[in-house]
Order: sequence, then structure tokens, then C-alpha cells
Amino acid sequence: MPSKATTASKPSARERLLAAADELFYSEGVQTVGIDRIVQKAGVAKASLYNLFGSKEELVQAYLDARHADTRAQVERALTRFRTPRERLLGVFDAQGQLFTEPGFNGCAHMTASAEAQPGSPVEGAADRYRLWVRTLFTDLAREAGVADPEDLARQLHLLYDGAGVSARMDRDPSAATTARAAAAALFDAAVKDKELVDAGR
Repeated sequence: MPSKATTASKPSARERLLAAADELFYSEGVQTVGIDRIVQKAGVAKASLYNLFGSKEELVQAYLDARHADTRAQVERALTRFRTPRERLLGVFDAQGQLFTEPGFNGCAHMTASAEAQPGSPVEGAADRYRLWVRTLFTDLAREAGVADPEDLARQLHLLYDGAGVSARMDRDPSAATTARAAAAALFDAAVKDKELVDAGR
């Protein structure tokens, strides 16, 4: 009879399915990879997948939500190293650069999956939640820094963030995050200067 420690450490069927989905969907694409390959790699019965997730689309959504959670945790950990609002805002691009250098980096999972998703689908919903988090993160950091229009600056920074991700993947250039960071610094400093000019004119 296996010990309690051995039993506790064995991944559940759900965990194995998500691990298999993460590896195959991210490297090959959600449309290319079929259910049969997922269950074979996970070592579970096909019925288990449908009992746990209901459909392939729901599995894709769970895979994207897990990717979102991992990225969020990594960014939040990275931001604890920075002290000033300016450093924290630019630190998002430092964290993004770390993602670009990870083995097997293959671009933004949400962007790739949403390109193949139906409007209003769970997959599109997962991508929307991820993008809302990125935009909210930039908005909150810009507001913390005291710029005059944090929403406008956040929109500009989000475009840089997206562009860096595309460049890192398509140009195979991890330094894209450094370039985006420099542009973000210029935008941030201009926004702060505008705020100072407005305040001085009051």
C-alpha cells in the first residue's frame, strides 16, 4: 500500500491534463492539438477530460487561465524589487523580458489562442481577462505615480507591451522588452512633465 506522502505527491488527473495541455497547446497551437494527444500525454481516460472540463474549449480556457495566473505571479514577484512608482511601472517590462528568455518561449498564449477563437467563446473570455489585468496593472501603476491621465498612459504602455511580445516571438529577439522599456520610460517622463506644467499653470 503506498504511503500517504506518495499518494499526496502524485498529480491529480486534472493537474496532469493541464500540464499536458500547457505543453502541447503552447508549443503547437490549440487547433493543431487534438483531445487524443492530450489524454495520451496526460495518461488519463478521455472520459476523465470531459468529466473535468466538459469540452476541449473549456480545457483551452483553463490552460489560458493557468498561464494568466503564472504570468501575474511572476510579474508581481518582480515588482517587489522596485521602490519608486517609476521603477515599478518600468519593472513590468523587466518582468516581461524574463518571460522572453524562458526556454521554449513561443509568444503570448492568449494572443495565439484568441486568433483562432469564436467571438464570445470561453477562450475569448480568458484572453479578455488577461488583457484587462495588463491594462489595469498599468493604469494602477500610472495612477500611483500621479500622472495626469493614467488611463491614457496605460493604453500607450499596453501597446508597447503587446508590441514587445510580438517582436520577441516573430523576430526571435528577447531584447524587445528592453527596447519597449526605454520607450515606456520616455512616455512616462513626458506624462510626468505634462503634469508638472499643468500644476505650475494653476
